[in-house]
Amino acid sequence: MENDRFSVKFWGVRGSIPTPLSTAQIQDKLIRALEQASPEDIKDKASIQNFVEGLPPEIGGCFGGNSSCIEVEIGGEHLVFDCGSGIRPLGLEWMGKEFGRGQGKASIIFSHTHYDHILGIPFFVPFYIPGNEFTFYSGYEDMHTRLEDHQNSRFFPVPFKAFASSIDFKCIEDGVECEIANAKVTNKLMYHPGKCFAWRIEYKGKVLIYATDSEYKKLGQNDLQPAIDFFRDADLLIFDAMYTFSEGLEKTDWGHSSTFIGIDLAVEANVKSIAFFHHEPTYDDFKLVEILDRSRKYLKLVGAQSNLDMFLAREGLTLDLLKE
Repeated sequence: MENDRFSVKFWGVRGSIPTPLSTAQIQDKLIRALEQASPEDIKDKASIQNFVEGLPPEIGGCFGGNSSCIEVEIGGEHLVFDCGSGIRPLGLEWMGKEFGRGQGKASIIFSHTHYDHILGIPFFVPFYIPGNEFTFYSGYEDMHTRLEDHQNSRFFPVPFKAFASSIDFKCIEDGVECEIANAKVTNKLMYHPGKCFAWRIEYKGKVLIYATDSEYKKLGQNDLQPAIDFFRDADLLIFDAMYTFSEGLEKTDWGHSSTFIGIDLAVEANVKSIAFFHHEPTYDDFKLVEILDRSRKYLKLVGAQSNLDMFLAREGLTLDLLKE
């Protein structure tokens, strides 16, 4: 297929609640940037532009404050994981395409229905455009009712029935294989309060795993084996690493994990790349980078021979698995 893609774009990477940058955080970034600047870096507008573009994201930008939303393009088909606040800017971009003309078609896969993963739904403009077609996939038989309740007039002024586009609901049972957007898709029930599903997408020999909001309560080999098998040979594992390892031990039953556990699973499963995702809202960008640095040291201890690539999920970052 000409111009074939299996691309992933991050639109929302925070957990629990959208987290905009504060004035203090912006000023801290400015101070750190100016400390690195030489007179040559700020002699004119072009020099300043080059200097800023060369700064690392934790100084010259940000990892992002929107809650969970990931866009996937598979062979010309549109797919979205979760509808956190990150889906609002995605919708605005799509309005400049076929979705703005009422000719768009997309699949939306839900991990679960906690607020941070569905709060962007009423603000996704393509839902209001007649002619657009959407299919909602989840592991819940009552998904339609859940979303209607979310937009009950007691909680939100616009009801779910106000959407003018076509929205179909399909429940995929745990472990059942199906075809979505030209790809083979399987889900797996994970440990999280209220249930959460991880999803595995396979297309042209490449594998993407979306495993947000999961806690690995028991760390024995037999306990972890089902997750290892599900993650096996993934080209990209998007992994909930909301806490540090010690915080994860303290916050048992909160339903989240850490970079260290993600590394253990990824090494055992022969994963090529892991994106640490669902960032804790109280962590600033420098804290996230500090955690990543510690995680790289941990990988050297437990998987010195591993070629695992690891990085922090960042809004706007786009990867094409067919080109990796």
